[in-house]
Amino acid sequence: MTSTTHRETQIVVDPDVPLVRIVREFDAPPAKVFRAHVDPELFARWTGPKGMDVRIDRHDCRTGGSYRYVMSQDGEEYAFNGVFHEVRTDQLIVQTFAFEGMPDDVALERIVLEDLGNGRTRLTSTSLVDSFEGRDGFVASGMEVGVNEGYEKLDALLAEG
Repeated sequence: MTSTTHRETQIVVDPDVPLVRIVREFDAPPAKVFRAHVDPELFARWTGPKGMDVRIDRHDCRTGGSYRYVMSQDGEEYAFNGVFHEVRTDQLIVQTFAFEGMPDDVALERIVLEDLGNGRTRLTSTSLVDSFEGRDGFVASGMEVGVNEGYEKLDALLAEG
């Protein structure tokens, strides 16, 4: 039986730039963490808060590709979309991220996977929004709960083997 250690997610709101930085370590090698981000079936299993159903409309995770997915719960739907600007296998994903309910607040996200050795990975995600108001709305939307619960689901998925 594989056991997982509860990992703390660091979420830092930059006071000088409209940016949010998320840092999290996983008990899995970069290739496995990367695959969980780029494989639509795996991505749908872990992204977002617990209790949300995720439907992938498209998820073409390659440089120049795009994505759209919809989270739903109790008859409410929340759609997200973006474009993959740079994808480097097991290392980097640069993408835009937009909640369709607030289409003017598009974030530029950079996800870096760092090999820590011994089958462990540090994920660092930075999300740059074009205004402090947009960034603060992003944070106030419940992002912290979605990130923490999503990464807990990702821990379980990565532990499956």
